[in-house]
Amino acid sequence: MPAAALKPKPLPTQSTAQHPVLFDSPYEPVTKRPLPAGRPREWYVTHNRRLKAMRLAIALLDSGIYLPAQARDERIRSKAEEIGMRPPSDTTCHMVRAFMRYNR
Repeated sequence: MPAAALKPKPLPTQSTAQHPVLFDSPYEPVTKRPLPAGRPREWYVTHNRRLKAMRLAIALLDSGIYLPAQARDERIRSKAEEIGMRPPSDTTCHMVRAFMRYNR
């Protein structure tokens, strides 16, 4: 085995996230990158909604909620609060269930 494979990876020194997670959680803030310029506003809204829905779907799956029928709006919103996210809209909750249906 090469010596480089045996060295531990260095820990990041500074977080670039705007909203750090303030509790003991397996979820870490994602490094933000600028979105491509010149797209219609609706594209950015949909893009951010999809990212939020995907993060929520992953958090629900990690907590043992595997069926879309188990993921009611109240449960999705409580999970969002638990992982340090603003409460999702009805549309985003619908998208979370759609992601869960697709991944079955």
